[in-house]
Amino acid sequence: MAQAPSKQQAKRISARERIQEAQRLEQQAAKRRQRIVVTVTAVAVLALAGGTAVAINSASKKSDAAAAAATSAPLVVPANAGGPNGTVITYGKADAPHTMEVYEDFRCPVCKHFEAANGETVKKLTEDGQIKVEFHLAAFLDKNLGGKGSRTALAAAGAALNEGVDKFKQFHDVLYANQPDEREDGFGDVNHLLDLAGQVPGLKTDAFVKAVTDRTYAPWAAKVADAFNDSGVTGTPTVKVDGKPITLFSGNAAASPEQFTAQVKQAAGLQ
Repeated sequence: MAQAPSKQQAKRISARERIQEAQRLEQQAAKRRQRIVVTVTAVAVLALAGGTAVAINSASKKSDAAAAAATSAPLVVPANAGGPNGTVITYGKADAPHTMEVYEDFRCPVCKHFEAANGETVKKLTEDGQIKVEFHLAAFLDKNLGGKGSRTALAAAGAALNEGVDKFKQFHDVLYANQPDEREDGFGDVNHLLDLAGQVPGLKTDAFVKAVTDRTYAPWAAKVADAFNDSGVTGTPTVKVDGKPITLFSGNAAASPEQFTAQVKQAAGLQ
């Protein structure tokens, strides 16, 4: 007779199932984005051939009325933002010779799994000045799961970035450490985000609180999400070092800090 799983085994099974479900949702999102690109390309070709002007509304960029409203509001780019149109957040020495690109969505449970396993390792790898980290943040899980948590958290992260890159990184880490169940939309509540911001010393300035409450950086967050959609990356988390992909998981187990570090150094030619 088969024995009932222990509580510890049940927790492992539950975690594995949630990771697999999140991966399935992200694969579906990638397929939708690919279909949108094909459709947009085909329509554009027909428009050029017929000499007609066609307005194309990309669902990947304007998933709902809230996202459209954000893009129509005045664009305010946070201090310390970089890259094309201020959509990239660089952590570490800006002139570091090697670049680690990290693609994430604040609502992504697999991203939380990666951050728990190697978030601190990512930080340590920047300390000798050889590697800088570029964060590329997404918001497609709002469409997949419903709600606005990815976009709202991303806008709040913009307010943290405006206070300083270190403040952004600390707030980024707090968000992942306190990520709600993916079936909930806890990050859609700005008051909850402000409560979490209280865990970052010195972050909750009057300017920060006003920016989060007023959604000052929502249009910027929409631009950042658009940049992710245009990046060609089809799932989160994704990490590349000098353009080379890093393996983050083997089956359902995250790469250990030692394995992750070895991959990063090999890709950067630092071994």
